[in-house]
Amino acid sequence: MKIHTKAVHAGDRKPAQTQIPVSTPVHFAASWICADQAEQDRIFAAEEKGFAYSRYANPTNQALEEQITALENGFGSLACASGMVALQHALTAALIDRPKRVLCARDIYGATIKLLMDVLGPFGVETTFVDTNDLPAVAAKLTAEKYGVLLMETISNPLLRVGDIPALAQLCRANGAALMVDNTFASPLLVRPLELGAHIVVHSSTKYLGGHGDTMGGLIVSDEEHFETIRRLSRIAGPILGPMECFLTMRGIKTFPLRMERQCRNAQGFAAWLRNQPGVERVFYPDDPQHPDATTIARLMPDGLYGGMVSFELKNAAKPEVFAFLDRLQMVVKATSLGDVHTMVLHPWIASHRDVPPKQKERMGLRENLVRFSVGIEALEDIIADVQQALA
Repeated sequence: MKIHTKAVHAGDRKPAQTQIPVSTPVHFAASWICADQAEQDRIFAAEEKGFAYSRYANPTNQALEEQITALENGFGSLACASGMVALQHALTAALIDRPKRVLCARDIYGATIKLLMDVLGPFGVETTFVDTNDLPAVAAKLTAEKYGVLLMETISNPLLRVGDIPALAQLCRANGAALMVDNTFASPLLVRPLELGAHIVVHSSTKYLGGHGDTMGGLIVSDEEHFETIRRLSRIAGPILGPMECFLTMRGIKTFPLRMERQCRNAQGFAAWLRNQPGVERVFYPDDPQHPDATTIARLMPDGLYGGMVSFELKNAAKPEVFAFLDRLQMVVKATSLGDVHTMVLHPWIASHRDVPPKQKERMGLRENLVRFSVGIEALEDIIADVQQALA
C-alpha cells in the first residue's frame, strides 16, 4: 500500500460494535471497566490486549500509533505530549541497558542540545558532538569509546544537511549503539529511517504531520528490539499524548502527503528564485547540485521531493537588518514553529538556536544573518511577492 493510502486509512474503523464509525472516536476516559478481575489482571500484565488505564493505553492513542507505525514501516509506536518529550523518552529507553553516552550530530536543533546537556547531563548522560557527514570521524568516535546512542536529524535544523543513514546505521550496529533519527523535517513521505537501518525514529507531530498549528505532540516509532522498553517505561513515566490531540494529529496526517508534496514544490521554486536575488548571500536547500551532501540526497530522497524548509543568509546583514527584513513581511507568519499550511519564518540566532554557545554556532556554520523559512501551501507567487517586497 502506498503512503498516501496508509495516511488516509491506517488506524481507523475498529470493529467495536455492529456499526463501525468512519473516523476514530475520541475516548476521554481515564480508566476502563473490564469484564472481570481476571481480565483486568491479564491486561495489566500485558498478557492480553485491552484497556484498563489510559496511561497504559487508550483507543484513540492506539489508532494514531498504528497510523504512524504504518507510515514509517516500524514495529510499534508511542504518542507523546510533545516532540521533546518523545525525544527524551526515546533516549531514556535506548540508554537503559547501554553506556550512558550519546554521540550527537553537530548540526541539530538547539533545544535538543539543551535537552542533552541540561536535562540528561545532570543524571550522568555524557554527550559528545560530531559531524555526522564525516563518516571516518563518526567511526573513530564509535570505536574509541562505547556510546549508547548516535542521535541525528534526517535533514538538519537549520542548515539542511543530510547524513548517510544506511552507512551510519552500519557503524552503529557494528559498535553496539542505537541509531536514533529525528525525522521531523523530512517526514515519512521523503525518508523512512527504519527502512535504512535506524533503530528508533522520533517526530514532532506538531509540525508536518499535524500540519495546521493547532496541536502539540510527539511520536516515537521503533524496531522490535526497543519497542517493549519504550512501552514499559511509558506506563511508568506517562509521557502520553491526550486523546483529543491524538484525534487532531490523526486528522492532520490524512492530508499530510498532499500538503507535503505541495510544500516541497513551493520550497524548491522559492529556493530557485532566492538564488537570483541580489540581497541574498547564500541559499540552503537540498536540491542544489552543489549541496555538500548531494550524493547522499540523490540516494535517499525521492526525485523532486526535498522538503519544505529553506534557509538563506541575507547579504551584509546583522541582527538589526534581519529584524527589519522580518518586520517588513506581511503575509509570511513570523512565529516559532514549522510545517504548518501557512509559510512561516524564524530567526535561528534568537529562537531555535538561541542558547547554543557562540563557538558551537560557529562550528555549525550558523551565522547571525540566517533566516529559516517553512514554506506553506499558498500560491508560490504570493510567497515570493511578500519576500520580494521585504528584501527591497
